[in-house]
Amino acid sequence: MTCPSLLRRTAVDGVRQGRLDGWIEPTWVRARSSAARERLQQDDARAQFVRFVVVGGLSSALYAVVFISLQGFGAQVANLSGAIASTLLANEMHRRSTFHAGGRVSWFTAQWEGGGLAGIGLVATSLALAGLHTLTGDVGTVVQLSLIAAVTGAIGLIRFVALRTWVFSPAPRD
Repeated sequence: MTCPSLLRRTAVDGVRQGRLDGWIEPTWVRARSSAARERLQQDDARAQFVRFVVVGGLSSALYAVVFISLQGFGAQVANLSGAIASTLLANEMHRRSTFHAGGRVSWFTAQWEGGGLAGIGLVATSLALAGLHTLTGDVGTVVQLSLIAAVTGAIGLIRFVALRTWVFSPAPRD
């Protein structure tokens, strides 16, 4: 166990520094984390894809919470509700964070066009759930969420390209 006093060290000049209540962060850690943050803020495809995956993870977590909470109303109702909630969150986070398009694309445009793309994912997951229930009958929530995750991942790759080149493209729109 670490002694609590070790977590409250001060710098040589007696001034507290760092992020963890006085923890003095080594220079190489600061430089590395600063470089990583700077790299992830760029607008190339790789940085955008990393941000896209993070947003996808967060919105998928919201989807799972809504899906599990509404499972009593049936898989299709839970799927639709989860898809709507997670799509609203994801489209706004993609607009602001992933593609840095807050100044170029309005909230409504992001929801309308991004939501249309997400509609394809909703149709795909609904068909996959219906097919699963037809083939196997009632299955557990974990199996359903795993199927949805697989379908959503495949659709997500297509969605990334479409959002990047169409909805949130930095090129002027007609």
